[in-house]
Amino acid sequence: MRRRNFIMLMGGTAATWPLAARAQMQRKMARIGYLGAGIRTASPNPRDAFLQGLRDLGYVEGQNFVLVDRYAEGQQERLPELAAELVRLEVDIIVAPTSGSAKAAKDATPTIPIVMAASGDPIGLGLVAGLARPGGNVTGPSMMNAEIIGKRMQLLKEVVPGLARVAVLANSVNPIHTLFWRETEPAARELGLELQPVEARVPEDFEAAFAAATRGKAGALIAFDDALTYNYRTRVVALAAASRLPALYGYREFPDEGGLMSYGANMASHYRHAAGYVDKILRGARPGDIPVEQPTKFDLIVNLKTAKALGLELSPSLLARADEVIE
Repeated sequence: MRRRNFIMLMGGTAATWPLAARAQMQRKMARIGYLGAGIRTASPNPRDAFLQGLRDLGYVEGQNFVLVDRYAEGQQERLPELAAELVRLEVDIIVAPTSGSAKAAKDATPTIPIVMAASGDPIGLGLVAGLARPGGNVTGPSMMNAEIIGKRMQLLKEVVPGLARVAVLANSVNPIHTLFWRETEPAARELGLELQPVEARVPEDFEAAFAAATRGKAGALIAFDDALTYNYRTRVVALAAASRLPALYGYREFPDEGGLMSYGANMASHYRHAAGYVDKILRGARPGDIPVEQPTKFDLIVNLKTAKALGLELSPSLLARADEVIE
């Protein structure tokens, strides 16, 4: 009798365990899905920072977790089918780092926990109900806040004397870019700047986008954060140099490649931080109860050599504010 009662008690308790925890007990290791918007062979690959975050927390691939990764290879329109594939593979959790991959994952499943790493505006995209209490099955760190768009415009205005027209490199397939544009327009009006949208949905579009910016007499360019632009940043930076367009980017890897400057949160840090969210969920926490964290620090990286090549004299105050100056 006591043994039967014990079994019944354990059965009732197990029924209350979170799905992810039960799945781990059954499989002996967690199955972590990874839905990348970019290229698998990208270097540096943000996924590596995420995996390092897991290792720092004691996870060992092949021992207590397996990674099931899918990449859109820069083709945002492929994300829904790849998200659906991860759902069919019954992963325990989906890491959907970008805005586009997070939205595709959310559309694919209302139950499997989803962790963002670099989403722009999770509330605006409908991924979460709120930052403090996301609700639903999505949480994770966000890379952006509304103020950063205006700050990027101010930096360009400060760096380029007499700036009047700014080209904005965007990707209409990326859902976050519509929200970015809504923030960019009022910031530009306040600074007396005119915007010129130029689009790149596939790598072959970059040349035409920069040619359009040149024809439109843009005095500078802002590249919205995007997996395609990031993966082809060498080409983008080269086109900006050939077009003699001072350009500002969101990721520090662009100045490393010769871009003029970047202003944004540290991407590798956010991907490592996302591992902590995965750990909490695999230990039983509900994603809807874990607050979405926004960055409190943004890094300004300036490539002084590129500025000189463009004939720009950067003020001592700007250089003093920079977190890093590449000479």
